Amino acid sequence: MKITFFGAAKTVTGSCYGIRTNDVNLLIDCGTFQGTRDHEERNVNPFPFIPSEIHYVLLTHAHLDHSGLIPKLVKDGFRGKILATPATVDLCGVMLLDSAHIHERDTEWDNKRRMRAGKPPLKPLYTIQEAADSIAYFQGIAYEETRELGNGVKVRFRDAGHILGSAMVELWVHDDTREKKLVFSGDLGQKKLPLVKDPEFIDEADYIFIESTYGNRKHKGVRETVDEFTRVVTESIGRGGNVVIPAFAVGRTQEILYLLNQLSREGKLNHVQVFVDSPMALQATRITIRHPECLDEETLALMKKGNFLKGTLTLKFTESVDDSMEINRIKSNAIIISASGMCEAGRIRYHLKHNLWRPECSIIFVGFQAAGTLGRRIVEGAKMVRVFDEEIAVNASIYTIGGLSAHADRDELLDWLGRFKKRPRRVFVTHGEENAALDFAKAIQDRLQFDAYVPDILEEIHL
Repeated sequence: MKITFFGAAKTVTGSCYGIRTNDVNLLIDCGTFQGTRDHEERNVNPFPFIPSEIHYVLLTHAHLDHSGLIPKLVKDGFRGKILATPATVDLCGVMLLDSAHIHERDTEWDNKRRMRAGKPPLKPLYTIQEAADSIAYFQGIAYEETRELGNGVKVRFRDAGHILGSAMVELWVHDDTREKKLVFSGDLGQKKLPLVKDPEFIDEADYIFIESTYGNRKHKGVRETVDEFTRVVTESIGRGGNVVIPAFAVGRTQEILYLLNQLSREGKLNHVQVFVDSPMALQATRITIRHPECLDEETLALMKKGNFLKGTLTLKFTESVDDSMEINRIKSNAIIISASGMCEAGRIRYHLKHNLWRPECSIIFVGFQAAGTLGRRIVEGAKMVRVFDEEIAVNASIYTIGGLSAHADRDELLDWLGRFKKRPRRVFVTHGEENAALDFAKAIQDRLQFDAYVPDILEEIHL
């Protein structure tokens, strides 16, 4: 059996593992690279494998750094099956079409400049129609259901507690003389966060492939994080400005709404307007409501109570471009939640353009910012940033609240690994920037005495 690390090796994005036996050829995830120009060029390059030879894609969850190249995979010849949880199938039906819309729009803008420069036009990475075509290859598998893939391979999804429908993958492969069990963590969620259930534990595996996004950091406690979020929002509103929160439309937006609902019921926020400026976030919220099997008990209880208490917060989802533009006329007393979470695309860039230069405003980052992204530059203290070809001063107060991250931190990752009852043969550390991955691999070796290894991109391992 051969494992190839096609993505997310010494970097956070582009999740894609290749598993090849004598009889079966499959992928775990097929995600886009995000951040630096070099990383994003990988999305355009031909796949380092032949798509038509892939029999299955086992998808851990819907975030684009795990799913975003699936339409390209199908366009380039894949005709197998894409297996995911039912919630992930529903979310991909929204997210991949939205991704295609962004690719088409950005390519149209680029081609206008290229025409003026006398350069030939480019094609989008994939079109809306190609994204829609790819959805036909998805099949839903419930958590805990074991599916035989044939030729000595079977799979089971377990709840990863990251976003709605997120899964860890248990993969049994009977190759050569014996059966080997591989476990892929996907993105592991924090425990005790609102909305989704906590990650499950797994008893045994021969080989483990674990993420390390926060492999060298520890989050603040949930209560401390909620208090910090409340303080930042109330102080910002008190200064007479707006609060802008870049947030992924799937997962993070719903968690923030849950938190704001809780704060409104505690009387900590009053007479504040909340705008969710993301059509995809509205669709994702509706999908969340359709999948109670993924939600924790506190979320289900709150859903029965309904929306914000009267007189505290007013909530508006905006869908049209005109509604989105109208928000930018509001100069104070508003919380604006918009995608994308790393500020690389979507409507969030318009809200940064109108609020980032204002010292009375605040920008709150509640998720990981990959290297090379606009969000990362702001978090790291840039005084000026370019938004829509315009230089914008960073005068707003910038906050990073890591405790709201949907990723487990170093100690939670180690705790998850420590629950395996049998020592694995090797742990492969992926989905983290190089320093984080290397630091986490050392922590695994020091604390658990497991053999831990950080692979390189395109490295092949024979098991």
